[in-house]
Amino acid sequence: MPIRPSTATEIRQLIEALAAENDVARESAIARVAVIGRRAVDPLLAAFPSATPIARAGMLRALEALAEPRALPLARAALADASPDAIDAAHAAVGVLRAFLTSDDAAVARDALDALVAAALDHACATAPRIAAFDALRVLPADVREAVRRNLVDDPDSQVRAHAAPSGRAVADEASSPEESMWRDAIGGRLPSSPAPLKQALTSRRGRARLTELQHLVDHLRVREQRETNTTTREEWRAVRGAVHLALAERSSRLALYDLRDSLLDSDRLPVAFLAALEEIGDATCLESLAAAYDASSRSGDAWWREHVAAAFRAIVQREGLTRRHAAVKRTMSRWPNATADLLA
Repeated sequence: MPIRPSTATEIRQLIEALAAENDVARESAIARVAVIGRRAVDPLLAAFPSATPIARAGMLRALEALAEPRALPLARAALADASPDAIDAAHAAVGVLRAFLTSDDAAVARDALDALVAAALDHACATAPRIAAFDALRVLPADVREAVRRNLVDDPDSQVRAHAAPSGRAVADEASSPEESMWRDAIGGRLPSSPAPLKQALTSRRGRARLTELQHLVDHLRVREQRETNTTTREEWRAVRGAVHLALAERSSRLALYDLRDSLLDSDRLPVAFLAALEEIGDATCLESLAAAYDASSRSGDAWWREHVAAAFRAIVQREGLTRRHAAVKRTMSRWPNATADLLA
Protein backbone atom coordinates (compact mmCIF):
# COMPACT_ATOMS: atom_id res chain seq x y z
CA MET A 1 0.00 0.00 0.00
CA PRO A 2 1.46 3.43 -0.90
CA ILE A 3 2.59 5.38 2.13
CA ARG A 4 1.36 8.97 2.24
CA PRO A 5 3.74 11.40 3.92
CA SER A 6 2.65 13.48 6.92
CA THR A 7 0.89 16.57 5.63
CA ALA A 8 1.04 18.92 8.65
CA THR A 9 4.22 20.65 7.54
CA GLU A 10 3.15 20.69 3.92
CA ILE A 11 -0.21 22.28 4.75
CA ARG A 12 1.50 24.99 6.77
CA GLN A 13 3.86 25.75 3.88
CA LEU A 14 0.98 25.79 1.40
CA ILE A 15 -1.01 28.23 3.54
CA GLU A 16 2.04 30.50 3.57
CA ALA A 17 2.29 30.14 -0.23
CA LEU A 18 -1.30 31.35 -0.60
CA ALA A 19 0.02 34.84 0.15
CA ALA A 20 2.68 34.67 -2.58
CA GLU A 21 2.90 37.48 -5.11
CA ASN A 22 3.73 34.94 -7.82
CA ASP A 23 0.50 33.82 -9.51
CA VAL A 24 1.78 30.36 -10.46
CA ALA A 25 3.01 29.62 -6.92
CA ARG A 26 -0.29 30.77 -5.46
CA GLU A 27 -2.39 28.79 -7.95
CA SER A 28 -0.31 25.68 -7.36
CA ALA A 29 -0.77 26.03 -3.59
CA ILE A 30 -4.55 26.36 -3.98
CA ALA A 31 -4.68 23.27 -6.17
CA ARG A 32 -2.46 21.25 -3.84
CA VAL A 33 -4.57 22.13 -0.79
CA ALA A 34 -7.67 20.96 -2.67
CA VAL A 35 -5.97 17.66 -3.46
CA ILE A 36 -4.95 17.12 0.18
CA GLY A 37 -8.62 17.34 1.08
CA ARG A 38 -10.31 17.37 4.46
CA ARG A 39 -7.08 17.35 6.44
CA ALA A 40 -6.45 20.91 5.26
CA VAL A 41 -9.78 22.35 6.45
CA ASP A 42 -9.03 23.03 10.13
CA PRO A 43 -5.62 24.66 9.46
CA LEU A 44 -7.23 26.87 6.80
CA LEU A 45 -10.02 27.96 9.13
CA ALA A 46 -7.54 28.68 11.93
CA ALA A 47 -5.25 30.75 9.71
CA PHE A 48 -7.98 32.76 7.98
CA PRO A 49 -8.60 35.55 10.56
CA SER A 50 -4.96 36.72 10.56
CA ALA A 51 -4.30 36.15 6.84
CA THR A 52 -3.65 38.90 4.30
CA PRO A 53 -6.44 39.73 1.82
CA ILE A 54 -4.64 37.93 -1.02
CA ALA A 55 -4.13 34.84 1.16
CA ARG A 56 -7.79 34.92 2.21
CA ALA A 57 -8.77 34.80 -1.46
CA GLY A 58 -6.69 31.67 -1.94
CA MET A 59 -8.05 30.09 1.23
CA LEU A 60 -11.62 30.68 0.13
CA ARG A 61 -10.94 29.14 -3.27
CA ALA A 62 -9.41 26.09 -1.60
CA LEU A 63 -12.38 25.80 0.79
CA GLU A 64 -14.74 26.05 -2.18
CA ALA A 65 -13.03 23.07 -3.78
CA LEU A 66 -13.27 21.18 -0.48
CA ALA A 67 -17.03 21.90 -0.21
CA GLU A 68 -16.62 22.95 3.42
CA PRO A 69 -19.82 24.48 4.91
CA ARG A 70 -17.82 26.13 7.70
CA ALA A 71 -16.49 28.49 5.02
CA LEU A 72 -19.92 30.15 4.72
CA PRO A 73 -19.44 32.74 7.51
CA LEU A 74 -15.96 33.49 6.19
CA ALA A 75 -17.39 34.08 2.72
CA ARG A 76 -20.11 36.38 4.07
CA ALA A 77 -17.50 38.39 5.99
CA ALA A 78 -15.30 38.67 2.92
CA LEU A 79 -18.20 39.98 0.85
CA ALA A 80 -18.95 42.57 3.52
CA ASP A 81 -15.37 43.90 3.46
CA ALA A 82 -15.50 47.03 1.30
CA SER A 83 -11.76 47.81 1.43
CA PRO A 84 -10.07 48.11 -2.01
CA ASP A 85 -7.50 45.36 -1.34
CA ALA A 86 -10.24 42.83 -0.47
CA ILE A 87 -11.77 42.60 -3.97
CA ASP A 88 -10.08 39.28 -4.81
CA ALA A 89 -11.30 37.78 -1.54
CA ALA A 90 -14.82 39.02 -2.28
CA HIS A 91 -14.77 37.32 -5.69
CA ALA A 92 -13.52 34.11 -4.08
CA ALA A 93 -16.29 34.40 -1.51
CA VAL A 94 -18.86 34.50 -4.31
CA GLY A 95 -17.38 31.24 -5.62
CA VAL A 96 -17.81 29.60 -2.20
CA LEU A 97 -21.41 30.72 -1.90
CA ARG A 98 -22.26 29.75 -5.48
CA ALA A 99 -20.96 26.24 -4.85
CA PHE A 100 -23.43 25.82 -1.99
CA LEU A 101 -26.50 27.11 -3.82
CA THR A 102 -27.26 23.56 -4.94
CA SER A 103 -26.21 21.86 -1.70
CA ASP A 104 -28.20 18.84 -0.54
CA ASP A 105 -28.35 20.53 2.87
CA ALA A 106 -31.32 22.91 2.59
CA ALA A 107 -30.07 25.16 5.39
CA VAL A 108 -26.67 25.57 3.75
CA ALA A 109 -28.25 26.30 0.36
CA ARG A 110 -30.59 28.86 1.94
CA ASP A 111 -27.75 30.64 3.77
CA ALA A 112 -25.69 30.80 0.58
CA LEU A 113 -28.62 32.24 -1.36
CA ASP A 114 -29.36 34.83 1.32
CA ALA A 115 -25.72 35.96 1.36
CA LEU A 116 -25.50 36.31 -2.43
CA VAL A 117 -28.79 38.19 -2.73
CA ALA A 118 -27.78 40.51 0.10
CA ALA A 119 -24.43 41.20 -1.59
CA ALA A 120 -26.01 41.83 -4.98
CA LEU A 121 -28.41 44.37 -3.46
CA ASP A 122 -25.91 46.00 -1.10
CA HIS A 123 -25.07 49.52 -2.32
CA ALA A 124 -22.08 49.65 0.03
CA CYS A 125 -20.49 46.63 -1.61
CA ALA A 126 -17.98 47.12 -4.46
CA THR A 127 -19.39 46.97 -7.97
CA ALA A 128 -17.54 43.90 -9.26
CA PRO A 129 -18.49 41.58 -6.36
CA ARG A 130 -22.12 42.75 -6.61
CA ILE A 131 -22.22 41.80 -10.29
CA ALA A 132 -20.47 38.49 -9.55
CA ALA A 133 -23.00 37.72 -6.82
CA PHE A 134 -25.87 38.41 -9.21
CA ASP A 135 -24.30 36.22 -11.92
CA ALA A 136 -23.82 33.38 -9.42
CA LEU A 137 -27.60 33.02 -9.26
CA ARG A 138 -27.59 31.64 -12.83
CA VAL A 139 -27.34 28.11 -11.42
CA LEU A 140 -30.82 28.52 -9.88
CA PRO A 141 -34.23 28.62 -11.56
CA ALA A 142 -34.75 31.69 -13.73
CA ASP A 143 -37.50 33.13 -11.54
CA VAL A 144 -35.11 33.44 -8.58
CA ARG A 145 -32.58 35.48 -10.56
CA GLU A 146 -35.37 37.50 -12.20
CA ALA A 147 -36.68 38.59 -8.81
CA VAL A 148 -33.24 39.99 -7.92
CA ARG A 149 -32.77 41.51 -11.39
CA ARG A 150 -35.95 43.55 -11.04
CA ASN A 151 -34.52 45.11 -7.89
CA LEU A 152 -31.33 46.09 -9.72
CA VAL A 153 -32.67 47.72 -12.88
CA ASP A 154 -32.96 51.10 -11.05
CA ASP A 155 -29.79 50.66 -8.98
CA PRO A 156 -27.74 53.83 -8.29
CA ASP A 157 -24.62 52.08 -9.63
CA SER A 158 -24.65 52.51 -13.41
CA GLN A 159 -22.60 49.34 -14.04
CA VAL A 160 -24.89 47.20 -11.91
CA ARG A 161 -27.91 48.81 -13.55
CA ALA A 162 -26.57 48.10 -17.05
CA HIS A 163 -25.71 44.54 -16.13
CA ALA A 164 -29.21 43.90 -14.82
CA ALA A 165 -30.91 45.41 -17.88
CA PRO A 166 -32.71 42.80 -20.05
CA SER A 167 -30.70 43.87 -23.10
CA GLY A 168 -27.39 43.60 -21.29
CA ARG A 169 -26.32 40.25 -19.99
CA ALA A 170 -29.15 38.39 -21.71
CA VAL A 171 -27.99 39.45 -25.16
CA ALA A 172 -24.40 38.56 -24.35
CA ASP A 173 -25.51 35.15 -23.14
CA GLU A 174 -27.51 34.51 -26.31
CA ALA A 175 -24.57 35.54 -28.49
CA SER A 176 -22.33 32.86 -27.01
CA SER A 177 -22.72 29.23 -28.01
CA PRO A 178 -23.90 26.68 -25.43
CA GLU A 179 -20.55 24.95 -25.67
CA GLU A 180 -18.65 28.19 -24.99
CA SER A 181 -20.84 28.91 -22.00
CA MET A 182 -20.41 25.37 -20.71
CA TRP A 183 -16.62 25.62 -21.09
CA ARG A 184 -16.47 28.92 -19.18
CA ASP A 185 -18.64 27.45 -16.45
CA ALA A 186 -16.44 24.36 -16.20
CA ILE A 187 -13.28 26.47 -15.83
CA GLY A 188 -15.04 28.29 -13.01
CA GLY A 189 -15.91 25.02 -11.27
CA ARG A 190 -19.48 24.57 -12.51
CA LEU A 191 -19.15 21.30 -14.38
CA PRO A 192 -21.92 19.90 -16.59
CA SER A 193 -24.15 17.16 -15.25
CA SER A 194 -22.35 14.50 -17.30
CA PRO A 195 -18.74 14.17 -18.58
CA ALA A 196 -19.60 13.77 -22.29
CA PRO A 197 -20.12 17.43 -23.31
CA LEU A 198 -16.97 18.52 -21.47
CA LYS A 199 -14.95 15.82 -23.20
CA GLN A 200 -16.25 17.05 -26.56
CA ALA A 201 -15.43 20.66 -25.72
CA LEU A 202 -11.92 19.67 -24.66
CA THR A 203 -11.32 17.99 -28.01
CA SER A 204 -11.78 21.26 -29.87
CA ARG A 205 -9.88 23.39 -27.35
CA ARG A 206 -6.98 21.23 -26.17
CA GLY A 207 -4.46 23.04 -28.35
CA ARG A 208 -5.64 26.61 -27.74
CA ALA A 209 -7.00 26.70 -24.19
CA ARG A 210 -4.86 28.61 -21.74
CA LEU A 211 -2.66 26.36 -19.63
CA THR A 212 -4.07 27.80 -16.41
CA GLU A 213 -7.58 26.99 -17.65
CA LEU A 214 -6.57 23.36 -18.12
CA GLN A 215 -5.00 23.31 -14.67
CA HIS A 216 -8.19 24.67 -13.10
CA LEU A 217 -10.16 22.04 -15.01
CA VAL A 218 -7.97 19.26 -13.58
CA ASP A 219 -8.65 20.51 -10.04
CA HIS A 220 -12.42 20.78 -10.54
CA LEU A 221 -12.59 17.36 -12.20
CA ARG A 222 -10.69 15.76 -9.33
CA VAL A 223 -13.17 17.14 -6.80
CA ARG A 224 -16.18 16.15 -8.93
CA GLU A 225 -14.77 12.68 -9.41
CA GLN A 226 -14.24 12.17 -5.69
CA ARG A 227 -17.84 13.12 -4.98
CA GLU A 228 -19.32 10.74 -7.55
CA THR A 229 -20.88 7.64 -6.02
CA ASN A 230 -21.64 5.79 -9.26
CA THR A 231 -18.56 3.77 -10.24
CA THR A 232 -19.12 3.99 -14.00
CA THR A 233 -19.72 7.74 -13.96
CA ARG A 234 -16.71 8.28 -11.70
CA GLU A 235 -14.53 6.45 -14.22
CA GLU A 236 -15.92 8.66 -17.00
CA TRP A 237 -15.00 11.80 -15.07
CA ARG A 238 -11.54 10.33 -14.43
CA ALA A 239 -11.10 9.67 -18.15
CA VAL A 240 -11.80 13.34 -18.91
CA ARG A 241 -9.27 14.36 -16.26
CA GLY A 242 -6.73 12.10 -17.94
CA ALA A 243 -7.47 13.74 -21.28
CA VAL A 244 -6.83 17.16 -19.76
CA HIS A 245 -3.50 15.94 -18.39
CA LEU A 246 -2.59 14.66 -21.83
CA ALA A 247 -3.50 18.04 -23.36
CA LEU A 248 -1.14 19.72 -20.88
CA ALA A 249 1.60 17.18 -21.60
CA GLU A 250 1.28 17.70 -25.34
CA ARG A 251 2.18 21.32 -24.70
CA SER A 252 5.07 20.36 -22.39
CA SER A 253 3.36 21.86 -19.35
CA ARG A 254 4.02 20.54 -15.84
CA LEU A 255 1.48 22.89 -14.31
CA ALA A 256 -0.66 20.01 -12.99
CA LEU A 257 2.11 17.47 -12.39
CA TYR A 258 1.22 17.41 -8.68
CA ASP A 259 -2.14 15.83 -9.59
CA LEU A 260 -0.52 13.15 -11.73
CA ARG A 261 1.76 12.18 -8.84
CA ASP A 262 -1.04 12.12 -6.30
CA SER A 263 -3.35 10.16 -8.58
CA LEU A 264 -0.89 7.27 -8.54
CA LEU A 265 -1.56 6.91 -4.81
CA ASP A 266 -5.22 6.08 -5.45
CA SER A 267 -6.16 2.43 -5.24
CA ASP A 268 -8.06 2.46 -8.54
CA ARG A 269 -6.34 1.79 -11.85
CA LEU A 270 -5.96 5.01 -13.85
CA PRO A 271 -6.74 5.47 -17.55
CA VAL A 272 -3.67 5.10 -19.72
CA ALA A 273 -3.76 8.84 -20.53
CA PHE A 274 -2.36 9.56 -17.06
CA LEU A 275 0.67 7.40 -17.68
CA ALA A 276 1.09 8.71 -21.21
CA ALA A 277 1.23 12.21 -19.73
CA LEU A 278 3.77 11.07 -17.15
CA GLU A 279 5.94 9.63 -19.89
CA GLU A 280 5.90 13.01 -21.62
CA ILE A 281 6.41 15.44 -18.73
CA GLY A 282 7.07 13.41 -15.56
CA ASP A 283 10.24 14.22 -13.62
CA ALA A 284 12.32 12.77 -10.79
CA THR A 285 9.67 13.70 -8.22
CA CYS A 286 7.34 11.10 -9.79
CA LEU A 287 9.61 8.10 -9.27
CA GLU A 288 8.49 7.23 -5.73
CA SER A 289 4.81 7.34 -6.65
CA LEU A 290 5.43 5.19 -9.73
CA ALA A 291 7.46 2.67 -7.75
CA ALA A 292 4.68 2.51 -5.13
CA ALA A 293 2.09 1.90 -7.86
CA TYR A 294 4.31 -0.77 -9.43
CA ASP A 295 4.74 -2.50 -6.07
CA ALA A 296 0.97 -2.48 -5.46
CA SER A 297 0.26 -3.85 -8.95
CA SER A 298 2.79 -6.63 -8.46
CA ARG A 299 0.87 -7.80 -5.41
CA SER A 300 -2.53 -7.45 -7.09
CA GLY A 301 -1.43 -9.31 -10.23
CA ASP A 302 -2.59 -6.51 -12.55
CA ALA A 303 -0.07 -7.11 -15.33
CA TRP A 304 -1.51 -4.48 -17.70
CA TRP A 305 -1.23 -1.70 -15.16
CA ARG A 306 2.21 -2.84 -14.00
CA GLU A 307 3.59 -2.76 -17.56
CA HIS A 308 2.32 0.76 -18.19
CA VAL A 309 3.64 2.02 -14.85
CA ALA A 310 7.03 0.49 -15.66
CA ALA A 311 7.05 2.14 -19.08
CA ALA A 312 6.39 5.57 -17.53
CA PHE A 313 9.08 5.06 -14.87
CA ARG A 314 11.69 4.04 -17.42
CA ALA A 315 10.75 6.85 -19.81
CA ILE A 316 11.36 9.41 -17.07
CA VAL A 317 14.66 7.84 -16.03
CA GLN A 318 15.88 7.82 -19.63
CA ARG A 319 14.61 11.29 -20.57
CA GLU A 320 15.95 12.96 -17.42
CA GLY A 321 19.23 11.03 -17.53
CA LEU A 322 18.80 9.69 -13.98
CA THR A 323 21.25 7.19 -12.54
CA ARG A 324 21.33 5.15 -9.35
CA ARG A 325 23.35 7.96 -7.77
CA HIS A 326 20.57 10.51 -8.23
CA ALA A 327 18.93 11.52 -4.94
CA ALA A 328 15.41 10.72 -6.18
CA VAL A 329 16.49 7.26 -7.35
CA LYS A 330 18.19 6.61 -4.00
CA ARG A 331 15.05 7.60 -2.10
CA THR A 332 12.93 5.39 -4.30
CA MET A 333 15.27 2.43 -3.82
CA SER A 334 15.25 2.89 -0.04
CA ARG A 335 11.43 2.85 0.12
CA TRP A 336 10.61 0.34 -2.63
CA PRO A 337 13.79 -1.73 -3.09
CA ASN A 338 12.27 -4.71 -4.91
CA ALA A 339 10.05 -2.65 -7.19
CA THR A 340 12.87 -0.22 -8.01
CA ALA A 341 15.28 -3.06 -8.75
CA ASP A 342 12.79 -4.47 -11.27
CA LEU A 343 12.15 -1.08 -12.82
CA LEU A 344 15.84 -0.31 -13.23
CA ALA A 345 16.77 -3.78 -14.49
